Amino acid sequence: MRKFNLEDMDFDELWLMHDELTKILVKKISAEKLKLEKRLAQLNRKEQIGGVPLPERQKADRPRRKYPKVLQKYFNPSAPLETWSGRGKQPRWFIAALRSGHNLEDLRITALKEATGHRSRRDQPS
Repeated sequence: MRKFNLEDMDFDELWLMHDELTKILVKKISAEKLKLEKRLAQLNRKEQIGGVPLPERQKADRPRRKYPKVLQKYFNPSAPLETWSGRGKQPRWFIAALRSGHNLEDLRITALKEATGHRSRRDQPS
């Protein structure tokens, strides 16, 4: 491949070279795009085996796991109807109550202990 000294070429020669390069690039880009579109169409056909798209078929293979109902463990002292089971992200009222000086036992629903007969490790005799 020969090297061009682009600095020594005049404007018209550079412009003609630019036009030729643009035409060649347009052809190559179009050919590459066509090849990729054919490949994508081929992959889409493989994905839809039996007329069902792949993500839906995977969902149908395994049903969603059922989680047991969890009793509420903590309540909001300023609005007692707001409760939290102790799972997942802590509610804003819970964080605010802890920051304002309440401890976990202050926020615990006491009826839960009595109703279930549940004893925490601290309540059990050693």
